[in-house]
Amino acid sequence: MAYALSYPADEPLRLRAVAGDEAAFESLLRPLVEPGLRLALSMLGDRRDAEDATQEALTRAWRKLHQLRPGMPVRPWFFAIVANQCRNVRRTPWFRLTSLVEVVTRPPSRESEVEHLDLERAIQQLPLADRGALFLHFYLGLSIEEVATTLGVSTAAAKSRIYRACRRLRPAVALEELA
Repeated sequence: MAYALSYPADEPLRLRAVAGDEAAFESLLRPLVEPGLRLALSMLGDRRDAEDATQEALTRAWRKLHQLRPGMPVRPWFFAIVANQCRNVRRTPWFRLTSLVEVVTRPPSRESEVEHLDLERAIQQLPLADRGALFLHFYLGLSIEEVATTLGVSTAAAKSRIYRACRRLRPAVALEELA
């Protein structure tokens, strides 16, 4: 589904949701839950943590709905809440401990998975800001302007993060193409 930067069709739902209409809130955010979950999964790397972060983001979105100004795009606003929640989760000592345990107990890979794992490893080694911009733009299909709004940066900064991430991934992609 392609979104423009402003969503006039969302405005009546936004108004009803701000007034406390839970059904309007659900209608407004239902199409964003799955992409939000994918964003959280890309940032956290664990399905359970991603589901928890997305659920918490939905709760926060409900509480902060009054901050959504008229004409403000809902999609990047919600994704920003998801991304912020993921950053909060990554800061906790529990997340760092469980991430370490998962890496230590991961079974060895089969040969056919090596190329995919090289690219996955390269993506995971990107700085979180670059990885987020890359995921938002290429995987969720957000425009550069929506990526900038979601990340709370300028359009130029969003473009720079995407370019930098692509440049850093080139060696991993080149290795896959040679195989």
